[in-house]
Amino acid sequence: MIDVQRLRVLRAVAEHGSFNQAAAALHLTPSAVSQQVAALERGLGTQVVARSTRGVTLTPAGRIMVGAAESVAAELEHAQQRIATLSTGRTQLTVAAFTSGGRLLLPAALPRLMAAHPRTVLHIREGEPEEILPLVRQGAVDLALAYHFDGPLPAGPGPRSSLTWTPLLEDPLHVVLPQGHRLARQDALDLADLAAEPWVLGCLKTEAYLRRYAERAGFDPEIRGTTTDYFFARSLVAAGLGISLIPSIALAPEIPGLSTVPIVPPGPVRHIGVATLAGRDQPHATTLVHALREQADATPAELLRHGPVGVRGRSTS
Repeated sequence: MIDVQRLRVLRAVAEHGSFNQAAAALHLTPSAVSQQVAALERGLGTQVVARSTRGVTLTPAGRIMVGAAESVAAELEHAQQRIATLSTGRTQLTVAAFTSGGRLLLPAALPRLMAAHPRTVLHIREGEPEEILPLVRQGAVDLALAYHFDGPLPAGPGPRSSLTWTPLLEDPLHVVLPQGHRLARQDALDLADLAAEPWVLGCLKTEAYLRRYAERAGFDPEIRGTTTDYFFARSLVAAGLGISLIPSIALAPEIPGLSTVPIVPPGPVRHIGVATLAGRDQPHATTLVHALREQADATPAELLRHGPVGVRGRSTS
């Protein structure tokens, strides 16, 4: 019999990458965490983590067990929610979303959910995909509005197949420049045209994405600033610190003195969608997914191609 507490400890070790950090998160001692993992390994007859001076990594057996731990946690959370529904008659729904996507899609979709399921108690939490997608697998969140660039979803350790991904829309990134910039009135720009420019970026993931595209274009971008907020990044562009790469749906509200220019296809794109737990029958979550799809379909194509009306290739002042 596998001890659920040992699975919980292993999941924390996988998430944090060390016994010490897992112990702090679980309010245990590092020795207790090590003993729990060792006991799990004895019971399985194989190693679940590889230990080194740089921390710990999961073995193939460890990855299987972390997937099992995620499933167990999700089922226990779901059972607790169902029991709460029996006692109160009200269904709990927890929705997580990244900032710009939540601002664009959630406000219009939520009334449709509440009209169809008026006794639903709704909880909203904000977070980046790498934070909220693992919560879906753990059962702590019923639905996550998230995005990814090239490559798989940033769902963390464990089987990504446990998530169902429903695509909503593609969100092209644009170059944002001061209105007096020599390239500000171009109809479209190749990233190679911007090799000599300093950059200010709105999140670390955008920086990594820009560097991949810049490498293909043959240059190494000079990063003058990295923020966690696209509006802040655009404000720094308006102040003359550099230029930026901003997703279409994060171009509002407008900032005077800026111009926005599309990138010559194929340019960088954020893929926005909804993640839910595979095989989970949740009618209220399904209703919200449908509402989000309807709202995404209603999003003006002009917004996603060029950003807010009036910003492409000219001043927004």
